Amino acid sequence: MTDAEAATVLVRAENSLGRITLNRPRAINALDLDMITQITAALKAWVDDSDIQTILIDGKGERGLCAGGDVRALYEQLVTGHPGDIAEFFRAEYAMNALIAEYPKPVVAFADGITMGGGIGLAGHASVRIVTERSKLAMPETRIGFTPDVGGTWLLGRAPGRLGEYLGLTGRTMTGADAVHLGFADHFVPSDRLDGLREALAWRADPGTPNELVLLFDETADPSPLLEARTWVDEVFSASTVGEIADRLRASEAPDAAATLAVLEELAPTGLAVTLDAVREAREMRSVREALEGEYRRVMWFGTHPDMVEGIRAQLIDKDRQPKWNPATIAELPGDAGAPARAFVPEVPLF
Repeated sequence: MTDAEAATVLVRAENSLGRITLNRPRAINALDLDMITQITAALKAWVDDSDIQTILIDGKGERGLCAGGDVRALYEQLVTGHPGDIAEFFRAEYAMNALIAEYPKPVVAFADGITMGGGIGLAGHASVRIVTERSKLAMPETRIGFTPDVGGTWLLGRAPGRLGEYLGLTGRTMTGADAVHLGFADHFVPSDRLDGLREALAWRADPGTPNELVLLFDETADPSPLLEARTWVDEVFSASTVGEIADRLRASEAPDAAATLAVLEELAPTGLAVTLDAVREAREMRSVREALEGEYRRVMWFGTHPDMVEGIRAQLIDKDRQPKWNPATIAELPGDAGAPARAFVPEVPLF
């Protein structure tokens, strides 16, 4: 195996393009702390490099840009009692997310294939976000008793109507067309045009933004089924609490209401309540950095709550798909169930 094949992140300059390629295709390029450190170092090195005009973030293989963070490693840290390691990972990841969002040069991200969780943190805050017909985007953290992070609440809070609450609570997957219409992406480019776009980005002479160049390769995205469902989603997910959302789903005659209720009833009630609160708080915030601080409080609070460990165990470790949540049902949630996580003060601040 060559050094390039062994490296988990490939960093190189291609003429005026600084290219960062995640290189764990068997794991759908899931992020670990070392990968985050490498990505951050490359971005910082190129800030003052006059030869580099544009940054490109993509992933090795055809399965996806990034399936998220290394959740198994997180589980081991939680069950062995290493909260310091958990905090170190999230601080490094969120600092990388903020760096991408605030980067002084254009950052282009190819969210081709699976782009979920930590992958949204890489692609969702780039200045030019590309999706394809293979794209599958989601913030599925509630599936493991957790809550969306990596700046995901910032994006969810700015989706049309109440689709942010819907996506955050259910963890539903977006197509590339959905992502464009819901504000998670800027351009729809067929996957067979990505190589041509990479080459054009590397050889462009204009030091301005590459958006006009991308227009030579993109196509009009198809209509979004999610956007078309907004009428009933807005009615249901504008409710004040998770319990009221569940009640409105029971009463709704929308075709997808019953299936949506079934999904929510399988998930951790606490994770749903914290997520609802987080998306609504982020909607009023002014920056990705501020949203990350809100997420960090909640993430570190979850380190003290049993549901995240139980969710990872049930989904990824034992795979019995039978988590025992605390509390067990939505009906048992206290009135302001998201408040403790919102108010939590981590021992070490994020920034």
